[in-house]
Amino acid sequence: MAQIIPFFSPSARQSRADAQAALIGGFAAQRRPQEDVFWLKENAELLNILECTRADVAAEALAPLQGFYDGAARHISFFRQYYRFILSICLDLEDLGHPGETGAQLAAWIRAEGLAQAELSDLQRAEARRLLARRGEILQDDGLDDRLRAFISRPETFAIPNKKAAYELTHIVFYLSEYGRRDPQLSQAALTSLEFAGLVAFLDQNADLLAEICIALRYAGQQPPAAWEGWLDRHVSAFTLSEREFSGLHDSYHEYFVVNWLMILSGRKPFRQAVPAGGVHVSAVRGGSILRSLSEAVFEAGMAQSGWSAVKRRTEAMLNEEEHGLLSAAERSCAGFAHFFEGFARAGSAGAA
Repeated sequence: MAQIIPFFSPSARQSRADAQAALIGGFAAQRRPQEDVFWLKENAELLNILECTRADVAAEALAPLQGFYDGAARHISFFRQYYRFILSICLDLEDLGHPGETGAQLAAWIRAEGLAQAELSDLQRAEARRLLARRGEILQDDGLDDRLRAFISRPETFAIPNKKAAYELTHIVFYLSEYGRRDPQLSQAALTSLEFAGLVAFLDQNADLLAEICIALRYAGQQPPAAWEGWLDRHVSAFTLSEREFSGLHDSYHEYFVVNWLMILSGRKPFRQAVPAGGVHVSAVRGGSILRSLSEAVFEAGMAQSGWSAVKRRTEAMLNEEEHGLLSAAERSCAGFAHFFEGFARAGSAGAA
């Protein structure tokens, strides 16, 4: 049985109930209009984290979403291209305690309309399958799991910077594991893929992606490297939540969500800042990525040298002290760093024998 973990730290300056109400209310009514796809995305992501961490949310905290829930049938009929977001919001509201059967009605309608057949991406098909299955609607897609597992079991894909592929990797693990509810039975190659993607994210100081990778590792029954989670633990204290300063542009809300989600899963203190009322703007401290410097150093080292030991000295000589410290921390974080670096170095030349 999944562990029930409080979504907000009891020791926060706000009560858990007040913090939840401020966060839900702010994203539901104070940042964007409901017709904006980013409203759908933000609220679906927030509710998903609440649901998969088994948050105990008061009924009044969900009240700002009552109007959307009541109009969901019309909303999804018109905005069919966003059916996954709309269904996800309704399902999570119900599973968090909101009364109603709209989720089951929408799931049956989506299956009858064949909306998932419009998905070209296997990742989106997997998400649709999971959502429909939550209300007993079975989406048949022979070979889908095999294709997903083949994609994540190619570590060389994830040894080079490719954020799109890395986020697809984490979400495949989320879906295969039912967000931690079952063992996704990942192959060793898939676990290596997560390690490689995590090393790239750590070298890039990309807290958003690294947090998702650590969550995926935990859902796969693995312990993420201490250096990765330690950095994220320090990073989570540096968020700034500004009251009524959201201007409609993109901010760091997603990073804020997923890093705190990881804090919950790892037993650390989450949500260390009080959540203000209104259209909160989330700011994060940007890390000092060394991907560009490291890539340039490796490229200059020559195409014939792919091993870490062969180019380590030259690479380190081209980095400043801070960059060298991050590289050393990455090297120490994983026993497979040398193997990762062979893929990262991309030695050789296309067409060479």
